[in-house]
Amino acid sequence: MDSRRCVVLTGAGVSTESGIPDYRDRNGAWKRTPPMSYQEFIGTHAARQRYWARALIGWRQFSGVQPNRAHQALARFEQAGVVRAVITQNVDGLHQRAGSRNVIDLHGRIDLVECLGCKRGASREQIQEQLAKLNPDWTTLQAEMAPDGDALLEHAEFASFILPDCEQCAGPLKPAVVFFGENVPQHVVANAYEAVRNADLLLVAGSSLMVMSGHRFVREARALGIPVAVINIGRTRADNELNLKIEISCGEALARLAALVLSEREEVRRP
Repeated sequence: MDSRRCVVLTGAGVSTESGIPDYRDRNGAWKRTPPMSYQEFIGTHAARQRYWARALIGWRQFSGVQPNRAHQALARFEQAGVVRAVITQNVDGLHQRAGSRNVIDLHGRIDLVECLGCKRGASREQIQEQLAKLNPDWTTLQAEMAPDGDALLEHAEFASFILPDCEQCAGPLKPAVVFFGENVPQHVVANAYEAVRNADLLLVAGSSLMVMSGHRFVREARALGIPVAVINIGRTRADNELNLKIEISCGEALARLAALVLSEREEVRRP
């Protein structure tokens, strides 16, 4: 890895070692029911009840996850001047917690909440407290954690679930993430494109690239003659566009790569 201006695009496979499940199987197909769409979420009060009820349960597990070897290796690469930026499709904030500084959160952050009306922000922990106070009977329920911080609770009766409203305008609350069917903010996309255009390598880690939100950056790199490497177990949408593909776990691959590359650089620096 001789790059000095590497940009890394990360997906769910980077965080699976932390215990966060991913979306797709080795063939790029959905493993479970796709997440709620933006149109569904904003469309009805009932949909928001279903989302927040599952989120109340899932957040208990999600909030306790820790960065893994992949996040730590990428932070070390940034500190060594190898990685210039991380563009992440994940919403878990684990890159920042591992020490990465230049992170572009393509799909937002699950630890923040915003009002759909006035856009006032709040912390997810604050909203969790309100949800628990309003719905004490739901706090004892258990369910498997889903990729975006909610839970796989499919057959509950959600009509009784009480939602907190915005303290400023009484509008509905939404996690500060980009839902399926929702557009990524233009300034975020522009920042990501700029990072790719200034790179000498695009490394994709843990993404099947099945959605255009991430795949477009591979297309941009290829159009500019920038080499593209992928670390991912299973098929990706860009398999015919790659210079290199490594099919082992992101944690193992990035930890080995960091140990090799950074130790070699230390040897070169020694008098």
